[in-house]
Amino acid sequence: MSRIVYCAGKFVPEDQAHVSLFDRGFLFGDGVYEVTAVIRGKLIDNDLHLARFRRSLAELAIPMPATFEEIENLQQTLITRNGLTEGTVYLQATRGEADRDFLYPDGLKPTLVGFTQAKKLLGTRAQEEGIAVALVPDPRWARRDIKTVMLLGQVLVKRDARAAGFGDVWLTQEGQITEGASSTAYIVTDDNRILTRGNSRMILPGCTRQALLRLCDRHGLTFEERSFTQTEAETAAEAFQTSASSLVTPVVRIGDAVIGDGKPGPLTRLLQSYYLEAAGVLETTSH
Repeated sequence: MSRIVYCAGKFVPEDQAHVSLFDRGFLFGDGVYEVTAVIRGKLIDNDLHLARFRRSLAELAIPMPATFEEIENLQQTLITRNGLTEGTVYLQATRGEADRDFLYPDGLKPTLVGFTQAKKLLGTRAQEEGIAVALVPDPRWARRDIKTVMLLGQVLVKRDARAAGFGDVWLTQEGQITEGASSTAYIVTDDNRILTRGNSRMILPGCTRQALLRLCDRHGLTFEERSFTQTEAETAAEAFQTSASSLVTPVVRIGDAVIGDGKPGPLTRLLQSYYLEAAGVLETTSH
């Protein structure tokens, strides 16, 4: 059965969904997107994702294409009509349609599209065993805090990392780790401090990151928002990354450096369980 998607104000089979040749998202990458995880049919951290969606649009002076309630109804309809129990819901809004010109006319109507992707999120091999990440100079533009559809830099570094046998990529600039190519990067020090870069224009404000920060505060874990160096990362006691589609994923090798004993660390395991408990997909346990 054909997947049902949202396009041009309608829910239609995917082979009937069409966007104009003159849409500015296609011509200029002039748009933003969000991806929300779905586990057991439930949207995870969706309030955080919709808030970031609105912020990204506002930074580009693109009006919200619908209210939060309308967008969440759209997401729920896609989940229901596609029978999605585990996977993601993708949303994208562009500035709209106009003849090609760098300077766009006033009053454009944003283009909003959405679709689901069924995929395994829980109990993946990466979450169980950890991954190796390559270290690559950050190739992206200066406004990384806006979740734009301009992802060519990430496409290229992920392709090269996969070809070299790595599971993902962490990006660097001036000796510092910025973030993962599609994730937030963290390290754990020998005294169990969790470090990740503070929000700025240098990184995307991760929604899973925000949820995890709240959990650290709730459970009395030490969480420091500061930049850290490549050397600190390579000599860390533990490392991990987060994103909507990968949840909390251990990192067991950074470049050529094995992290800890080469296995997911105990604090990373604890954070995995805390996150799944908070998401309502794991029985609450005592720690």
